[in-house]
Amino acid sequence: MTLAVEITNLHKRYESGTIALRGIDLAVPKGQFLGLLGPNGAGKTTTIGATTGLIRITEGQVKVMGYDVVRQFRQARRQIGVAAQDLNFDWFFPIHDLMVLQAGYYGVPRGTAMTRTDQLLEEFGLGAKAASKPRELSGGMKRRFQVARSLVHDPDLLILDEPTAGVDVELRHMLWGYLQKLNQQGKTIILTTHYIEEAEKLCERVAIIDGGNIITEGSPKELMASMNRDGLHFKIDGWNDEAAEALSGFEHTFDNGELRLLVAQPEARLAEIVTRITDAGATVHDVSICHATLEDVFIELTGHGIDA
Repeated sequence: MTLAVEITNLHKRYESGTIALRGIDLAVPKGQFLGLLGPNGAGKTTTIGATTGLIRITEGQVKVMGYDVVRQFRQARRQIGVAAQDLNFDWFFPIHDLMVLQAGYYGVPRGTAMTRTDQLLEEFGLGAKAASKPRELSGGMKRRFQVARSLVHDPDLLILDEPTAGVDVELRHMLWGYLQKLNQQGKTIILTTHYIEEAEKLCERVAIIDGGNIITEGSPKELMASMNRDGLHFKIDGWNDEAAEALSGFEHTFDNGELRLLVAQPEARLAEIVTRITDAGATVHDVSICHATLEDVFIELTGHGIDA
């Protein structure tokens, strides 16, 4: 397996004594879409800073596309495109010029940079704004420009720190579609987000960080299945002891006409369970299927919501 990012025993301790990272190990294969989730102060931004070479590592090692981010900084940095959460560009130059200038930092020939800038601005719906300065763009356009600029040197690894923070639903879905297309084209993407739905929809794998440690990782489907909270919710008439006995092999509760039952693969077991209930003389009026969410996993493991 070829790795895009390899983080080994990563520690970060600041001069103030604050410990931000406590020995992180994380391997991201080439072409993977990884979501890095954690509450505020968990260590997400520090991990990204160490990966991009912007934060001095206290202990451990980070490699990007095989290059050590400390000893081979220039080679490693060329592989990475970063769209930071904060809008960090010059506000007084046209966005087309800023894109070309950004490409030049990475050694992209001017002609290639001009062509790629034109393509990206069109793809992000900013072609008509090429001569505009960032301060003249709407909030959503600024966010689109931030992502487009990170791609101008055609990096193999794209790191996105809260790319859809503060944008409207339409723009969020547009960015989701574009990121999925990039990933399908082979780009490795690391995403930090406060939107659990975003991680569920986009990410092939999720790592949850809290207190400077990776506390779990896996596909969203695997993590949600590990909660053992999938189940069925029925509205019942005529509930009786025989129906309760018929479901004795399942964890369930019945209260005020509502039956809640925990069961793995509820879709596959639904017909069997309805038959057990009706054979016992009870009547099913309504049924809904319930699944654990990635947010359930997050709260269970960290003890608080993602915005904590």
